[in-house]
Amino acid sequence: MPKYTFSDFIAKFPTMPMPVTLGETTHHAFSTENESLPDAMVVDFIHPTDKTLADDEFTEYVPCFAIDNTDRFVALVWWKATLLNYEYVLATFTHKGELIDRRVIAFTRVRDGKVHRVVSTINEEWEIFMAEGESDANDQFDPTTSKTYDLEILADGTIA
Repeated sequence: MPKYTFSDFIAKFPTMPMPVTLGETTHHAFSTENESLPDAMVVDFIHPTDKTLADDEFTEYVPCFAIDNTDRFVALVWWKATLLNYEYVLATFTHKGELIDRRVIAFTRVRDGKVHRVVSTINEEWEIFMAEGESDANDQFDPTTSKTYDLEILADGTIA
């Protein structure tokens, strides 16, 4: 496997100003503009603590964007696709490539015949607003499953 630097990794993520909304179909735009991450980058930067961790051949990682105007850390969002499970992951790193924090901030998951979704928006102040809900196999939304959450990226790069 080729050896990549952290600079090579972050170069895969175009810088974007906020706000950005991540939903069920947003990945189409990112997949059109950005190539999937090579396996070596996934091993070195997404699964750095477990070099033996191997996703199956159906798992794909697509770089989405780097959050603009983060001076003390690097904030990246990628899309991870597995069978019936799609996630947007926000990860923060030091400029040396050390992981500070990471969270799944939006997803679509199918389980028990229901589609579970979380949509999120990241604003200019690095606040993350998340809305969650479920629908049945006929895509009928169940309003009783609706919840909202707030997170934010702090000045030190932690996500709280």
